[in-house]
Amino acid sequence: MREAANIDGKKVVVRDDIYTWSNFISLTRVLVVFPIIWLHMENDYEVNNMIWALIIYGAVSDYIDGWVARWRDEVSELGKVLDPVADKVMAFFLFLYTVWLGWIPLWYFALGVTRDLLIMAGSAHIKKKRGKVAMSIMSGKVSVNVMGLYWISVFFFPDAESAHKFLMVVSVALMVVSFIEYKKRYYQIIKGADFN
Repeated sequence: MREAANIDGKKVVVRDDIYTWSNFISLTRVLVVFPIIWLHMENDYEVNNMIWALIIYGAVSDYIDGWVARWRDEVSELGKVLDPVADKVMAFFLFLYTVWLGWIPLWYFALGVTRDLLIMAGSAHIKKKRGKVAMSIMSGKVSVNVMGLYWISVFFFPDAESAHKFLMVVSVALMVVSFIEYKKRYYQIIKGADFN
């Protein structure tokens, strides 16, 4: 266990634990993706209560795992990786599925994947240079949430086209803003800034 101050001035105890409740919750978020897709296809591409329940669990678990990690003092190196990776894996397959259905444009999907790959490459470089993974930033979490709202609006409310367009534009703007902030943070860390 070590105590560190990140570049935002917060102090967080980061553990080396693997088997924590918060990590388990993050892992279960990934496991709901394929049942959602399978149920949707089996139900003639209609949404049922089980799909609603799985989507709600996926969204709520993204908040629960972080809350549990802080409440139980379980912020860990693995959790710093597992939480955003779980988000990205879930988003990747759900967006890929809706692109395949023709409900979301391919360029939007490609933009999101490219952004995530660049952020993960930066994170891997930080890990190699500094020996630990940097935590996600708030603008990244907001961006993921608005992308999720866009996906939900398309998937559950196919006739709400003005909402789709609005959420698409806002989510693209947030993707760009959060990428710029991740890039700035990356350079600060590579130049020696302390971080969790």
